[in-house]
Amino acid sequence: MIRFDEMGLREEILAAITDLGFVEPTPIQQKTIPHLLTREEDLIAIAQTGTGKTAGFGLPVLQNINTGDRDVQALVLCPTRELCLQITRDLESFGKHLKGFHVTAVYGGASMEVQIRSLKKSPQVVVGTPGRTLDLIKRKVLKLSNLKWLVLDEADEMLSMGFKDDLDAILATAPPQRQSLLFSATMPKDIRMLAGKYMEGAVELNVSKEHISTENVSHGYYLVGGRDRYLALKRIADMHPKIYAIIFCRTRSETKDIASKLSQEGYNADALHGDLSQAQRDHVMDRFRQRQLQLLVATDVAARGLDVTDLTHVINYNLPDDDAVYIHRSGRTGRGGKRGWALSIIHVREKGRIKHLTKLIGKPMQQLQVPSAREICEKQLYNVLDKMEKVEVNEEQIADFLPAIASKWEWMSREELIKRFVWVEFSRFLSYYKDVPDKLHEVGNEREVSREDRKKKQGRFDFSWFYLNLGSKNKLNPARLFALLNQHMPTKNVEIGRISIKKSHVFFELDKTHKDEAEAAFRKVRFQGVPLRLEELAADFVPPDLHESSGKRSSKGGGKKAGKRKDMKKKVHRKGQ
Repeated sequence: MIRFDEMGLREEILAAITDLGFVEPTPIQQKTIPHLLTREEDLIAIAQTGTGKTAGFGLPVLQNINTGDRDVQALVLCPTRELCLQITRDLESFGKHLKGFHVTAVYGGASMEVQIRSLKKSPQVVVGTPGRTLDLIKRKVLKLSNLKWLVLDEADEMLSMGFKDDLDAILATAPPQRQSLLFSATMPKDIRMLAGKYMEGAVELNVSKEHISTENVSHGYYLVGGRDRYLALKRIADMHPKIYAIIFCRTRSETKDIASKLSQEGYNADALHGDLSQAQRDHVMDRFRQRQLQLLVATDVAARGLDVTDLTHVINYNLPDDDAVYIHRSGRTGRGGKRGWALSIIHVREKGRIKHLTKLIGKPMQQLQVPSAREICEKQLYNVLDKMEKVEVNEEQIADFLPAIASKWEWMSREELIKRFVWVEFSRFLSYYKDVPDKLHEVGNEREVSREDRKKKQGRFDFSWFYLNLGSKNKLNPARLFALLNQHMPTKNVEIGRISIKKSHVFFELDKTHKDEAEAAFRKVRFQGVPLRLEELAADFVPPDLHESSGKRSSKGGGKKAGKRKDMKKKVHRKGQ
């Protein structure tokens, strides 16, 4: 393995990474750094989150930066404010011994004037989100005429978040003589098209398979009934008193609901989702980084770019639909040489995915038993005793109070004092688990909704067919449709009826009472850069080859798999045609 000091890096850079404790390059760094130091071709690097990509492109850029040049020489684009600030901090650390080096971050949700003043100080490197970067280019404040390196970090996420038009505009503005570096966890068709349009003769490096799951991450899952998912989550948290984790949920509403329940029940938990203002988001993240929060409940989009290195656990409250997202989530723990767990809470219907994920990550996913009430109480008791045993007592500060304490407690025996201390510190768990079953219900015991119950439900809603311009080519499935509606509609868990997914669009039944808010909510929504179009269809419309469920469903998800009806071949008639 080639070491950092064998790569030909400047002494100032080697001193900085030594200060940071870097010893051996990660797989992505071993491939990208020597390549970028010696060659000028464009580069496509496929690597997961947490693999050290910033140093992979940052160290070669700093090696060749001209600190005497007052023009912007490198532009790094990334999807979120948090990742933007993280990259900026990393580059500042790598270049702290380079005299005259300056890097600045530009992103939405912050003062434009402050960022303009920062750009006027002539940074050699600018790190930005696409929207704010393009605004500054249009204002002619950010000038790229002397740009030498253009880096797209988390390129797949930028496209999935709707930044395609912004990226096109920025890439078209940048001078053709630049060296373009594209880093992405996955390479879907739209990324290939972007690379083909703006990168010529690019060399492709792929370390995703080599680094798909670090050796320091263990993977496990709990098989529980649908109604026991939240109870299982609490027991997992209770079984690990020192847990420091991100809990991933599918939708904003689910994120808020889970975090609210945990907080009300005494857990140090909060939510991170798209409905938060930037100030609220910063407050939550500051508390989490300082470990005032142990549990951060988040959606995947909201958690992008979080700079947290000491996570003990990543918990999938729901398995993500996309395998690449599972890898992204898992890569957030087990960093810095520390051990970590990636845990998933699944229903029996999802068990088939475990074999696939096991093959994907190249290591076993252990089926774990949800901790029993007795196991949790024992674990928490020993945690209390360990804390008492290891606490450092400041004799000087407490000395004046000891006589009064001894006098107050002189009537108590040693055994009585221990019992009372344990009860004060431990009563929450003893009281809670006193009245609950030692073990959760076994999978399959929960009562499924009967066909008759579903039929009764159908009569309670007035459904209308709607058209949405997303389909199977966009990897749309019923769960993603539910998540999309929950994400953008002000009213959550709106009732959804039958669904018919085609290649480029979907037909679905929606409770008519939410028609206006649905159309208003989707008017400005973009998905993978494409404006979404939601339209109500004619009253007599029925989709051809309808995939009909055995009952109506709500955007909470659930329901039986759709069955096919081949007797409906009517043409699509939208209202007004």
